[in-house]
Amino acid sequence: MAAEDYDIEDQGDQQYVVRMTDGEEDVEAWFHVTPDVAQQLGVAPGDEADLVAATVDFLRTHQDVADFPSIVEIEDVLASYPDYEEAVTTRR
Repeated sequence: MAAEDYDIEDQGDQQYVVRMTDGEEDVEAWFHVTPDVAQQLGVAPGDEADLVAATVDFLRTHQDVADFPSIVEIEDVLASYPDYEEAVTTRR
Protein backbone atom coordinates (compact mmCIF):
# COMPACT_ATOMS: atom_id res chain seq x y z
CA MET A 1 0.00 0.00 0.00
CA ALA A 2 1.51 3.28 -1.02
CA ALA A 3 1.43 6.23 1.36
CA GLU A 4 -0.94 8.05 -0.96
CA ASP A 5 -3.53 5.34 -0.22
CA TYR A 6 -3.99 6.61 3.33
CA ASP A 7 -4.04 9.81 5.35
CA ILE A 8 -2.92 10.22 8.94
CA GLU A 9 -4.36 12.95 11.15
CA ASP A 10 -3.02 13.73 14.62
CA GLN A 11 -5.92 13.86 17.08
CA GLY A 12 -3.82 14.76 20.13
CA ASP A 13 -2.99 12.59 23.15
CA GLN A 14 -0.91 10.22 20.98
CA GLN A 15 -3.99 9.27 18.94
CA TYR A 16 -4.10 9.28 15.17
CA VAL A 17 -6.94 8.62 12.79
CA VAL A 18 -5.94 6.84 9.60
CA ARG A 19 -8.20 6.84 6.58
CA MET A 20 -7.33 4.14 4.08
CA THR A 21 -8.63 2.65 0.90
CA ASP A 22 -7.86 -0.55 -0.89
CA GLY A 23 -9.42 0.73 -4.08
CA GLU A 24 -12.78 -0.80 -3.24
CA GLU A 25 -13.43 0.00 0.40
CA ASP A 26 -12.67 3.00 2.60
CA VAL A 27 -11.65 2.25 6.18
CA GLU A 28 -11.01 4.47 9.19
CA ALA A 29 -8.87 3.22 12.08
CA TRP A 30 -7.71 5.00 15.21
CA PHE A 31 -4.12 4.33 16.29
CA HIS A 32 -2.87 4.96 19.82
CA VAL A 33 0.83 5.27 20.66
CA THR A 34 1.73 5.15 24.35
CA PRO A 35 4.83 7.04 25.50
CA ASP A 36 6.36 3.77 26.79
CA VAL A 37 5.98 2.01 23.44
CA ALA A 38 7.27 5.04 21.55
CA GLN A 39 10.34 5.08 23.79
CA GLN A 40 10.84 1.32 23.43
CA LEU A 41 10.74 1.66 19.64
CA GLY A 42 13.08 4.65 19.67
CA VAL A 43 10.51 7.14 18.41
CA ALA A 44 11.37 10.74 19.21
CA PRO A 45 8.62 12.98 20.57
CA GLY A 46 6.76 14.45 17.63
CA ASP A 47 7.61 11.54 15.31
CA GLU A 48 4.72 9.31 16.35
CA ALA A 49 2.94 9.81 13.00
CA ASP A 50 5.93 8.16 11.30
CA LEU A 51 5.49 5.16 13.58
CA VAL A 52 1.79 5.04 12.72
CA ALA A 53 2.65 5.10 8.99
CA ALA A 54 5.18 2.29 9.49
CA THR A 55 2.56 0.34 11.44
CA VAL A 56 -0.05 0.77 8.69
CA ASP A 57 2.46 -0.48 6.13
CA PHE A 58 3.42 -3.41 8.37
CA LEU A 59 -0.16 -4.44 9.11
CA ARG A 60 -1.05 -4.15 5.43
CA THR A 61 1.43 -6.95 4.71
CA HIS A 62 -0.44 -9.15 7.20
CA GLN A 63 -4.09 -8.34 6.47
CA ASP A 64 -6.43 -6.54 4.10
CA VAL A 65 -7.42 -2.95 4.80
CA ALA A 66 -11.03 -4.06 5.25
CA ASP A 67 -9.89 -6.29 8.14
CA PHE A 68 -8.16 -3.49 10.10
CA PRO A 69 -9.75 -3.03 13.53
CA SER A 70 -11.35 0.32 14.26
CA ILE A 71 -8.88 0.88 17.14
CA VAL A 72 -5.25 -0.17 16.90
CA GLU A 73 -3.13 -0.06 20.04
CA ILE A 74 0.52 -0.01 18.96
CA GLU A 75 1.46 -1.93 22.12
CA ASP A 76 -0.91 -4.73 21.06
CA VAL A 77 0.71 -4.88 17.62
CA LEU A 78 4.12 -5.05 19.31
CA ALA A 79 2.92 -7.91 21.52
CA SER A 80 1.16 -9.79 18.70
CA TYR A 81 3.78 -9.76 15.95
CA PRO A 82 7.32 -10.92 16.78
CA ASP A 83 8.71 -9.23 13.64
CA TYR A 84 6.96 -5.87 14.18
CA GLU A 85 9.67 -4.13 16.23
CA GLU A 86 12.40 -4.95 13.73
CA ALA A 87 10.19 -4.00 10.79
CA VAL A 88 9.33 -0.55 12.10
CA THR A 89 12.72 0.30 13.58
CA THR A 90 14.70 -0.65 10.46
CA ARG A 91 12.32 1.32 8.23
CA ARG A 92 13.03 4.65 9.88
